[in-house]
Amino acid sequence: MGYLSGFHAIEERIKSGGAAGPLLVAKAGPRARELVALAGEHKIQVNRTGTHELDRLAPDHRGIALQVEDAAAGAAGNDVSIEDFIAGLGDKADVLAVVLDEITDPHNYGAILRSCDQFGVDLVITRNRRIAKHAEVIAQTSAGAVSWVPAAEVANLPRAVLDLKEAGFWVYGANMAGEAVYDKDLRGRVALILGGEGTGISRLLRENCDGMVAIPGKGRLDSLNVSVAAGVLLYEVQRQRS
Repeated sequence: MGYLSGFHAIEERIKSGGAAGPLLVAKAGPRARELVALAGEHKIQVNRTGTHELDRLAPDHRGIALQVEDAAAGAAGNDVSIEDFIAGLGDKADVLAVVLDEITDPHNYGAILRSCDQFGVDLVITRNRRIAKHAEVIAQTSAGAVSWVPAAEVANLPRAVLDLKEAGFWVYGANMAGEAVYDKDLRGRVALILGGEGTGISRLLRENCDGMVAIPGKGRLDSLNVSVAAGVLLYEVQRQRS
């Protein structure tokens, strides 16, 4: 059981059909009234409550909170298995998967999901959702994208990557020592691996990569934040496919 309190997170969870409610309302400002109306359209119960009660249930609330079974992505109905994802591809040529290897900062995780939604990622793959306790931060940082981006949670990332390769995916890791991303052909079935903050891509995943891609830069720092890098890399994939 959890609570979403960000306006965007609540709105997108309701729209996605993954919200059972109730919607708890202590202060009915203009934005909260919009969400109350939206909840009514989706047959979600609305309960009036006191500010002190919301303080206890959802400390970061802005006068409103949505009760959900699980504030993480899967409760929104967008969780899939690798097997079902691959089976459903058919003869689709351009497919993009993103593999997140130990992204531990929930702000980075949420920002990456927002970019994945913006640039049409078909699947995000993670190793057992270890940061579900930060689901509210993820929901807010992703501006609700966590409710929409298809996600697969696996116990073994290298095995999942091998499954993708068997399904015709080319796998590229993000590494500042790699080939300039705009020189790599990223059309077709592609999986992009993003490594953890400060640790990079683990050895077994590196060994399964078909190549490494980098974002050339001119700054004094040696690399970009992983969520910023994700946005740049995903934009380049979209640019090549446009």
